[in-house]
Amino acid sequence: MNASSAEDVPQPPKVLTTPLEIAANMRLLMDSHDPLIITFGERSHRFQSYIIGVDRDSNEMLLDEMVPREGEKFLANGEPFRVEGFHDGVRIAWEVKARMTIIEERRSYRGPLPEEVVYHQRRNAFRAALKLASLVNIEIGGDRLKSPLRGKLLDISATGCKLHFEGDVSDRMQLGQVYERLVAHFPFGAMTTPVELRHLHFEEKINTTFAGVRFHNISGLVQRQVERFVYQLQREARRFDKDDDF
Repeated sequence: MNASSAEDVPQPPKVLTTPLEIAANMRLLMDSHDPLIITFGERSHRFQSYIIGVDRDSNEMLLDEMVPREGEKFLANGEPFRVEGFHDGVRIAWEVKARMTIIEERRSYRGPLPEEVVYHQRRNAFRAALKLASLVNIEIGGDRLKSPLRGKLLDISATGCKLHFEGDVSDRMQLGQVYERLVAHFPFGAMTTPVELRHLHFEEKINTTFAGVRFHNISGLVQRQVERFVYQLQREARRFDKDDDF
């Protein structure tokens, strides 16, 4: 596969309306433990939650306690809210207009599954996400870093990748900066290449820094290593999709 210049071109969103598709995507977010961002109307506050239950028989779902918990008072008042999650580079979003029931004993919220869900694949090129159990160790270093940073590889494409680090390292890195060494320990051997920092965000609630980097002046040999790894992940993802086709 070759790097695509159209990788960053947004794809049009799809609207899912069948109960089977919607339930499958809710289960995907639940099984992957992907965080959800909840917003109420015009309020500026953002709250985090997770899907912790999906029941197709009753057509209901269960959301975990909101963080910060003050968001619960808006839910208790019956205020409609928007939910947004991301899985493997896909934005999955919906609106909740029905009043949800607060389950006191496990501090969660029960309500109906959404009637429609926006499914938005934001990239043209295949961006392979790694399963949590098999995240690749990485190390990033260079003249602009006093000491190397060690983290995990979250996803990868032919032109770049997403990294995450424990704690807040945002003050040690600078957007637009080229770092001479990104070392990723692929199953078949280590890859080393310069990268340019394109995105940086510290998520305080989970004490994690996320970074997006683009490969910089990548050599032909390293490009083939990247493509080999992406191809392996793509093949695994297609096999998984086939096994779980809905």
